[in-house]
Amino acid sequence: MRFNPLSRLICHLSRLDTRGPLQSRALQTDFVPKDPQAKPRKYKIPQFYDPYGPRPPPSEKIIQLAERIGALSQEERSQIMPALAERLKLPKLQPISTEGMDLGPEGGAAGPKVEEKKAEKTAFDVKLEKFDAAAKIKVIKEVRAFTNLGLKEAKDLVEKAPVVLKQGVTKEEANDMIEKIKAAGGVAVME
Repeated sequence: MRFNPLSRLICHLSRLDTRGPLQSRALQTDFVPKDPQAKPRKYKIPQFYDPYGPRPPPSEKIIQLAERIGALSQEERSQIMPALAERLKLPKLQPISTEGMDLGPEGGAAGPKVEEKKAEKTAFDVKLEKFDAAAKIKVIKEVRAFTNLGLKEAKDLVEKAPVVLKQGVTKEEANDMIEKIKAAGGVAVME
């Protein structure tokens, strides 16, 4: 009698012992410590990583030299590096040219001078700061008059105060709008 693959699988599964908990081998650790009371080893981690490995301690001569330098005054210590550079014939450091680089206003080199006078402003924005609750309808009518908005849009705009009502108007137009809103019971400013 031949079994088809499905019946073989069912037969194989029926032989499995599923009474105990099913565990994966990956969850079990292979490491068993020799002594359960043993503490883990502590490794000394260096404060700074040195890719060249540990270095031997400095010689006695170097330690004495460091102590002598530490005993010098601040002024004498500041003269050590120039004297060493001269003695060892180290190349002098040249300043790096920043010509042609845009370093911005905080850069060392001054950029082209900004014109001292600011151009006189020709376009202004009118901003509604606040309005009197009793005069809300009058303010909405004035806003509708110079913004060409519908009643609902003008009402929504006024209720969002403080809000910019109109942008890019001349100074005369802005002053006229501010006066009309003030007469209606609102407070507007020119920006």
